Amino acid sequence: VQLQASGGGSVQAGGSLKLSCPARRIILSTFISSRMAWYRQAPGKQRELVAELSSGGSTNYQDSVKGRFTISKDNAKRTVYLQMNSLEPEDTAVYYCNVETGSGHYWGQGTQVTVSS
Repeated sequence: VQLQASGGGSVQAGGSLKLSCPARRIILSTFISSRMAWYRQAPGKQRELVAELSSGGSTNYQDSVKGRFTISKDNAKRTVYLQMNSLEPEDTAVYYCNVETGSGHYWGQGTQVTVSS
């Protein structure tokens, strides 16, 4: 499985960004049955879970992003998304997409999100 995250950038506080992560080398049925997630890592901090989407469609968010971020996926495009609204300087980090299949966890390269006050 190959993942390629994109969509990061620099925005001012209150702005929005949408991250995308298309998955390659994965068959559709595996993509549909996989758990999807976004993690982030700020400088000097450990990588942390931001949002996750189960194969059944249930979602879970870090408390600090609830109501602002939305994780979703498009099975036909084999792509997972993270819509980020009302961004805050504390959201500044490198964001990573993650796919968990029956054979393991797969990570994309990160995409930088920088939010200025």
